[in-house]
Amino acid sequence: MALAALLLAVEGGCLGVLSWMLEPLFDKVFGAGQSGLIWLVGGAIFGLFLIRAVTSIGARGLLTDVAQRASSDMQVDLLRHILRLDQSFFQENPPGALIERVQGDTLAVQGVWQVFITGAGRDAISLIALFAVAISIDWRWTLAALIGAPLLIAPTALAQSYIRRKTGQMRHQSGARATRLDEVFHGVGAVKLYQMEGYQVARFDKLVTQIRQAMVKMALSQSTIPALIDAVTGLGFFAVLVLGGPQIVAGERTVGEFMSFFTAMALAFQPLRRLGGLAGIWQTAAASLERLYRVFDITPAVTSPAAPKALPATTAVRFDKVDFAYGTKPVLRGLSFTAEAGQTTALVGPSGAGKSSVFNLLTRLVDAQSGAISVGGVPVTALDLAALRQLFSTVTQDAALFDETIRENILLGRTDVSEAALARALDTAHVSEFTATLPEGLDTPAGPRGSALSGGQRQRVAIARAVLRDAPILLLDEATSALDTASEAKVAQALAELSQGRTTLVIAHRLSTVRNADKIVVIVAGEVVEEGTHDDLLARGGAYAGLCRMQLVE
Repeated sequence: MALAALLLAVEGGCLGVLSWMLEPLFDKVFGAGQSGLIWLVGGAIFGLFLIRAVTSIGARGLLTDVAQRASSDMQVDLLRHILRLDQSFFQENPPGALIERVQGDTLAVQGVWQVFITGAGRDAISLIALFAVAISIDWRWTLAALIGAPLLIAPTALAQSYIRRKTGQMRHQSGARATRLDEVFHGVGAVKLYQMEGYQVARFDKLVTQIRQAMVKMALSQSTIPALIDAVTGLGFFAVLVLGGPQIVAGERTVGEFMSFFTAMALAFQPLRRLGGLAGIWQTAAASLERLYRVFDITPAVTSPAAPKALPATTAVRFDKVDFAYGTKPVLRGLSFTAEAGQTTALVGPSGAGKSSVFNLLTRLVDAQSGAISVGGVPVTALDLAALRQLFSTVTQDAALFDETIRENILLGRTDVSEAALARALDTAHVSEFTATLPEGLDTPAGPRGSALSGGQRQRVAIARAVLRDAPILLLDEATSALDTASEAKVAQALAELSQGRTTLVIAHRLSTVRNADKIVVIVAGEVVEEGTHDDLLARGGAYAGLCRMQLVE
């Protein structure tokens, strides 16, 4: 940045030298007829333009590198920070809006460094050099040229405020546009089936119209300041002509002095306009920077303790009088149960009872308001966050696959997995059965969100991940509920093999899948109402027996 500013200063200073050299050109060469100076003056002017060309290329190359580095580093830092934030942040901010923060807002400030270094390094130096030439010729002419400058103060302040407000609105609407596109493309099947194409296009059209209107208003505001400078400059030229014209006619000043002064002021016109536009450019960037800083200022509530304890020797899971709420909505009320090490514990109950919240609390995606949660007798809040999550393997109903190959979806960035270990995981999860029929095998793309695979295949890929992770605690959240009978049988077999020797917690609505669990915990409205084996709970004729009767009727 410093080197670029230096090169731009040289480039800007050449303009002052150029305007200064016009006086001897007109007075000595053309006026006095000293033709021998033509080569000297002409060569000097050519040298000035050559220096400007070389410094311009070097400065722009450096400034482009600065702008790209600043933008890319900011994008990486922002993504790193967002991924550290709590689950509640992602419930309040849709993916499209976050994408716009990472991409749109950082790109909006990408060129601000280039513009400001150019302004400070080239345009400011140009103005200083040109005004120095103008003052050296006649300070009264210079004051006359600047007679309208005070008229710029109030309009400039108003325009800056308006630009910043409109830019903030436009960035917010751009986030809404990205969110709308994300939802439309993610739910394109429903859009087609329910014939919502016209409805969705109309909503999108409304958003882009608002963005267009905001950008037009913002562009008009940004052009106001340079336009005012044009008017003030014209007034200044008129004043100089009125003041200096009679002096030249009377022979008090030479034509060369006037041409040198006039050229200096004319060359100052463009740098002055660019510097005037900096205010609008800064307000545009500042609005995006404010949005970025608001995200950077958010600190995660779920963090590792300053002095984490060692990992427990056993993996028994215990909830003791745990209360938890999302905002003001209570989810768990004094929840207490124990999942013994090496056994399978099933969590059942109606939808909305808080079963999935148990998994979120256990892995510290969120923290409880009160009560204690422990693994092997050690509170989860006393463990290092990364080490705690290493204790768990998770298979959910909605297997989260990325638009990468099947291999990459299983390895998830790991480079320490041997081909033999990968092959064992594929066989255990029954992934090798279907990858053998694919043209590219394991290197077949899974498609956006795994859309190139069937539901059963996606589940088996998720199970292969869990096998490779080889964590001591297995969390299964409705892992087979959305599958057909054939796929469910294969996935159930893979899960049975995976859960051997592990502490396993299972969430299931389909009670037939948990009848062989070592313990079944029935949760209703965030509270444990029953515990026991399948046969014991049926014999009691309580809430579990009622759930079983409902499913038999269905």
